[in-house]
Amino acid sequence: MNLTSSNVPKRKLTLLNQPYLIELKTQGTDDTGLLTVAEQTGDIPFDIKRVYWTYGVPEDHTRGHHAHFTTQQVLVAAAGTIIVELEGVTDKEKTTFVLDSPQVGLYIPPKTWRILQYFDNAIQIVFASIDYSEEDYIRNYDAFKRLNLFQGS
Repeated sequence: MNLTSSNVPKRKLTLLNQPYLIELKTQGTDDTGLLTVAEQTGDIPFDIKRVYWTYGVPEDHTRGHHAHFTTQQVLVAAAGTIIVELEGVTDKEKTTFVLDSPQVGLYIPPKTWRILQYFDNAIQIVFASIDYSEEDYIRNYDAFKRLNLFQGS
């Protein structure tokens, strides 16, 4: 399933166990410039503990290749295009999101494997629900798939 910021209805604070797109408030005009806001109350469905950004990733390189036990994240393509392939611990199907607008965020729940590819000098901003903790990472895909066995699917 392929989903882009232009063909998927945006949802506010819905199921926190499924990825979904969040439409962020934008002000301004093309003549004067635009300002997009992501607020903890109303936009981001968790308390923000960490914000970081990724940039300068060569187009022939993918990042991610991990999941988190407890971290929730919202990803925003501040510039360029980011293709995000997600697989949940209970999902049988992978879902691909195309982030190509700084006005749209992608909510990623815990226990969701992700692979990201960056295009057009992409800059990604990430809002995370916890501070960095190596213990929260699932870096081995086989170990991630084994979690599926214990989730009842």
